[in-house]
Amino acid sequence: MRNVTNTHGEMMHRGRIEVICGSMFSGKTEELIRRLKRAKFARQKVEIFKPSMDVRYSEEEVVSHEGNAISSTPVDSSASILLLGSDVDVVGIDEAQFFDEHIVEVCNTLANNGTRVIVAGLDLDFKGQPFGPMPKLLSIADEVTKVHAICVRCGALAYISHRLVDVEKQVLLGEKMEYEPLCRECYLAATKT
Repeated sequence: MRNVTNTHGEMMHRGRIEVICGSMFSGKTEELIRRLKRAKFARQKVEIFKPSMDVRYSEEEVVSHEGNAISSTPVDSSASILLLGSDVDVVGIDEAQFFDEHIVEVCNTLANNGTRVIVAGLDLDFKGQPFGPMPKLLSIADEVTKVHAICVRCGALAYISHRLVDVEKQVLLGEKMEYEPLCRECYLAATKT
C-alpha cells in the first residue's frame, strides 16, 4: 500500500508528515482520530502511539475531549515508535509535545520510508512559548492544520491554553479545571500583573 508505481514504472513513496496543532480543546485529537479511522476504513495498516505519561482518559487509548477513542500503544520514548511503527502504512502520534526531540528524526525516517505520519500536539505551552519538539515538527511537515478552540471569555478564536492553577512547571496534565482556551487579547488581560 505504501509504494506505488508512476506512469514511467518508477517506484514512488507515499510517505508524508501531517501535523495537527492548536490549543487545548481545539479538536486536535478529534481530527487525528478522524484521519486514522478513515485510513483503517481504507484497509491501511495503522498504528497509533501516545506518551505513556498521558493517562487522563485511558492508559491504552487515545481519547478526545468529546469522548471519541481509538486503540493506541503507550510508549516512553520516540525511539519505540520507530521500532513498532516501521512496517505500517500510517502512524498516528498524539500529544507529540511530550516526546523528546528525537521524535523529529523518527517522523522523518518513517516518512522517508513511505509511511504516512499524522502527528497531533500543542504548538504553544501555557506561557505562549513553542512547546517541546512541535516547532521542528511543524517545519518539516508536508501539511500543517492549525485548529482553534473558542475563547471562553469573548467567543473569538482561541490562541492559547491558559493555565488556571498556580503551577510553574511546563508539563501539567489537565482538563477544564486546570486550563481554559483564550484568545490573545483575553490571555493578555488574564495574565496582566
